Amino acid sequence: MESSECENVSKETEAFEEEEFEASAMDSLIDMPFATVDIQDECAITDVPHINLERSKENERISKDQIKKKKKKQKDYQPNYFLSIPITNKEITRGIKILQNAIIQQDKQLAKAMISDGSFHITLLVMQLLNEEEVNSGIGALLELKPFIEEILQGKQLILPFQGIDTFGNQVGFVKLAEGDHINPLLEIAETAKRTFQEKGILARENRGFKPHLTFMKLSKAPRLRKKGVKKIDPEFYEKFISHRFGEEMVHRIDLCSMLKKKQSNGYYHCESSIVIGERTTRRGLSLIIFLKDTHGHADSAGGSHLRLGSWELSVV
Repeated sequence: MESSECENVSKETEAFEEEEFEASAMDSLIDMPFATVDIQDECAITDVPHINLERSKENERISKDQIKKKKKKQKDYQPNYFLSIPITNKEITRGIKILQNAIIQQDKQLAKAMISDGSFHITLLVMQLLNEEEVNSGIGALLELKPFIEEILQGKQLILPFQGIDTFGNQVGFVKLAEGDHINPLLEIAETAKRTFQEKGILARENRGFKPHLTFMKLSKAPRLRKKGVKKIDPEFYEKFISHRFGEEMVHRIDLCSMLKKKQSNGYYHCESSIVIGERTTRRGLSLIIFLKDTHGHADSAGGSHLRLGSWELSVV
């Protein structure tokens, strides 16, 4: 996921949120004490129109001030981190690459709009973490999320099947998550993640009603395309894949990733921390996934019985 995608999505919902907020602001004014009292009857005041006019102007001013504050808050909110379910199934990756190549053959300039295969993921939640302290709070929230997820899954594996193609406004192309019993636990995990991070004081929210999807291209990656007349993704480019089955991904890990920091060598996002879902059993019946930060802020992981990091060494016996 790129920062620009989040910004575009946020702009799409700004008008709706402003309208919704304005309505709620007016509702709160109606609930004020004495809002329904007849001033002329109670106080014998004859200049009612003048007073009502002044009150109306004051209420309008309050409403406008509240809307301005709401808009400023939205403007200041720029997500820069997200919770990611990485796509690791090579069958899915191969299928998407075939899809991307088929589209590029029809319009070569769309190559710049394609998502690299190492970046494929599902976004659970976006958030704003402004400094190291907030990043650490995000890591703490992620660790707290693990037992909640395990409680939701009740020891069962969460397998996500992908089938078919769709777009967001013909601007973002994605592989759809097929319908099935896996939808509800995934939605519950996303909502639990949102609540867990917000309880830590983190500005976390999904940009719209959560719709899990696997992005494979977006026109915002290549803004020059618009100048060349490419303003939407032509449905004919992917019509042969409209019902294609891409494969299944078993959710085994959730990452806290940066949108802005340099990506890893494999094309995946900079990962601050991760939690492993379920168990991975070794021959001795132990499961160990360790995530540490080096002095440069990179997350390293190791599975097994031995880890060396700089002058530090960890062994499991």
